[in-house]
Amino acid sequence: MTSSPTVQQLRYFLSAANHGTLSAAATAEHIAQPSLSDQVRRLESSLGVQLFTRTNRRLQLTEAGRLLRPYAERTVAEMDGLAEVIREARNLEGGVVSFGTFNSAHLYLLTGLIRDFHARHPKVKIRVVGLNSSEVAQAVRTGELEAGIVQLPVDDRGLAVSRPVLTDEVVYVSAQPERVAEPVTIEQLATRPLILSEARWSTSDPLRMTLVERAQQAGVTIIPLAEVEFQTHAVELAAEGVGDSLVSYFVGRRMMKTHRLGWASLAPPVHEHFAFITRERGALSPATRAFMALAADHVAALWRRRKD
Repeated sequence: MTSSPTVQQLRYFLSAANHGTLSAAATAEHIAQPSLSDQVRRLESSLGVQLFTRTNRRLQLTEAGRLLRPYAERTVAEMDGLAEVIREARNLEGGVVSFGTFNSAHLYLLTGLIRDFHARHPKVKIRVVGLNSSEVAQAVRTGELEAGIVQLPVDDRGLAVSRPVLTDEVVYVSAQPERVAEPVTIEQLATRPLILSEARWSTSDPLRMTLVERAQQAGVTIIPLAEVEFQTHAVELAAEGVGDSLVSYFVGRRMMKTHRLGWASLAPPVHEHFAFITRERGALSPATRAFMALAADHVAALWRRRKD
């Protein structure tokens, strides 16, 4: 079976065509002339044509050689370009971070993470998509994203899920001090004017599902006064005295301080666990791998500050 031309053979062919002699080409390529001549003969054999004729001790391209030349130039240039892209990605002098997060991560994690990553690797492009955790999981599963951080539990089909890297707590937020004097039970929630977030995901949001389960066990019903999309919007409404809300501590802590809102734990507490996900048996680019490593450092620092 005739072998296909190699990039190296095409490179030697072009060198011979440019320099006019095999000896000059061999010198330019830093190899022995017999080795270069052998590779050119192998190229001719694989193509079934003669590429050069000798006139006055110089090489001249045959018609087949002239037809091959532009294709060889494009192929060699493309392979050189590919090698440079890979080198840049490997050395983090290029490449793209492809990462997904839950939609509130920008409030306490992403800004510092992206700032610090850019300072370390200024030539790497960063694509961070903030979606619902289930959408992040699907994007990683299909290869649209390389990796992500999501709230557990998550549909792990086709995914590799890390151990939990961050734990947050859902807290009850109110402008009325007496309502946050002690942990709030599910029976009390059923009597309070609640503003709940994640309106679009009301049937799949882990917090909503927890509330429904606890309410059923207690024989009460949770009927929110209002439903909105974002936790920050729910906290703003609580600050305006419209009602009380439930918010992840890390999401709401700055706003609670700014608006002087009180908060209390739920009884029993509700914790949210977050983990990294990647595609099962999928490979990570150097850029995304480095971004995940730095994300782990930022998450660890965030948790240490919370415990303090």
